[in-house]
Amino acid sequence: MLKNKATEEKVDTLLSKSQIPIIDLAHCGTEECPIRSVVNRVGHQLHKALSEKGIALLVNHGISEDKMKQVYGHLDDFCKLSDNTKETYLRKGETNHGYIKPGQERFDGKSKDIRHTFNICTLKPDGGPLPDEPLPGFREHVSDLATDFKRLSALLLQALAVGMELPYGYFLEKHRHILDGEGENQSTFRLLYYPPLIEDDGKNELLRGTCKYSQQRCTKDEIDLSLPEDYRAKVREQQEQEEQELQQITRCGAHCDYGTFTLLAQDSEGGLEVKLPGTDRWKRVGHLPGAILINAGELLSTWTGEKISALQHRVIIPQEETIRTRGRHSLAFFVHPDNCISIAPIDLPASSSSNSLDSDEKKTKGRKKSFKTAKSKIYNAYQHVQRRFKETYAS
Repeated sequence: MLKNKATEEKVDTLLSKSQIPIIDLAHCGTEECPIRSVVNRVGHQLHKALSEKGIALLVNHGISEDKMKQVYGHLDDFCKLSDNTKETYLRKGETNHGYIKPGQERFDGKSKDIRHTFNICTLKPDGGPLPDEPLPGFREHVSDLATDFKRLSALLLQALAVGMELPYGYFLEKHRHILDGEGENQSTFRLLYYPPLIEDDGKNELLRGTCKYSQQRCTKDEIDLSLPEDYRAKVREQQEQEEQELQQITRCGAHCDYGTFTLLAQDSEGGLEVKLPGTDRWKRVGHLPGAILINAGELLSTWTGEKISALQHRVIIPQEETIRTRGRHSLAFFVHPDNCISIAPIDLPASSSSNSLDSDEKKTKGRKKSFKTAKSKIYNAYQHVQRRFKETYAS
C-alpha cells in the first residue's frame, strides 16, 4: 500500500510531544482595562513557561488572522518590485528601519540568511519611509496590525510583572515609547518572507549560481576501494566542501533575540528550531495555526539575573521537500525597552507565592535595583541593541 507523502515527512516537534507551554489569553481584557484575575493567571503561566522553557505559544490573543494574511500579501507584492525600487527602502546606517535583502544578515557570524525582511520601527506618519506609492494600502494595513501587536505586548508586560511579583506597571514604565521612533525605543515590527528553496534550475532569481540543495554522491553506496587513493581523497574533499557550503546558507542563523521578548506569528511550519534552557540539542518547535509564539530575549535574561534564559533559535533549511519548496511568511515583533533604560538585575522577591494586581502597589515601597552582582554590566538598552546590530550587519 502506498504511503501518504505528508505522513512520510512527519517530523517530531516540541508541539507534537506536548513539550511547549500553551497559554490561553481569552478574556484578558485590554491594557487600559485588564481583567485582573485572568491577567494574574496568565502572568504566573508566562513566568513559569519562560523560566523553564524560554518559550510559549499564545492562543486566543485577539489578533485577526485575516489582518496577518493581508500584510503577508503586501510583503509578497513588495518582493515582486524591481531591485532598484526595493533598494530605495534599504536599511541604512544605525537605523533599523527599512528593507533588508537576502544575505545581508549573519546572525551567527558566518551564515547568510536567505529571506526578505522589512523592518518598521515607528508608526508616526513622518517616520521611516514605507512603500506607499508603489503599494497603496501598505502603511495603513501594516500600521493597523503593528498596533495590535503593540497592545498585546503591553498586556503581556503587565502579566509578566505580576508573574514576577513586581508592580503591574513595572515593565510598562520601561517600554513607554514602543514604535514611537528609534530616537526613543528600538522595538521593531518585522515582516519576513522566506522564498522556496529548490534545486538551482536557472529560474530561481534568489538562488541562481549560489548553491544546490542536493549533494553529489557516488554511483555506489560505498567507494570502490580499488580506485586510487588520490581519487578517493578528491571525492571525500568534494563531499566535505559541498557540506560546508550548504551549512553556510540558512534561512536564519542561530541567535538569541536582543530585547525583552519577541512575538512571532507564522503562516506554516518553516523549520524553526530552538535549544531549550539547559540543553545542547536543537528541537523543532512545530506549527500551531493561529497561535503566536513568545520567546525571551537577552535583556529580560539580564533583568532576571539569568533566571529566565534568552532562547537560542534558528530557522533551518528543512529536509522535508513539502516544506522546503514552499515559501514561508512570518511576523516578528521585537519588544525592546526605551533607549535610556538602564539594564541591571532586578531585586526579585525570594518566593514565588501568588500575587494579585490589587496588592501590587503595596509592594513598591522599598524596592530597589540590585547592582551588587553586575556592576560592570550596567548599560542602557540602546547601547546593547546597537552593539548587537553592528555584529549582525558587520559583514
